[in-house]
Amino acid sequence: MDALENLRRLCLALPEVTERLSHGEPTWFVRGKKTFVTLADHHHDDRSAFWCAAHPGVQETLVAQAPARYFRPPYVGHRGWLGVYLDVPTDWDVIADLVEDAYRVIAPKTLVARLDVRVADPPDLPQSSAHGDL
Repeated sequence: MDALENLRRLCLALPEVTERLSHGEPTWFVRGKKTFVTLADHHHDDRSAFWCAAHPGVQETLVAQAPARYFRPPYVGHRGWLGVYLDVPTDWDVIADLVEDAYRVIAPKTLVARLDVRVADPPDLPQSSAHGDL
């Protein structure tokens, strides 16, 4: 699966998220209004990346720790958004955490609460007995 499909899957798994083009790039919105992730595929340079909302201090910390992976994006970087390169080896578990955190920054408290319930109470999985299925 390519980076766009992975990113799309992560974003659309969150409550009330939609996707549409914004400034020529796939962008994900909470309740169709507020952007929390946008693809930046060769939009401003020759790099593949995405930009996402981030909690205060995250952008500065990650860019300082790993500038080959993270950057301050144009236009929204001054508001603390984080740029994440996708054209380097990518840990999709880390990306999933960044996407969920971006959602938590932008989504209203009612949707974050729904997300918290989903995380705290995962669906029941079939149980196997020590004696096999009877």
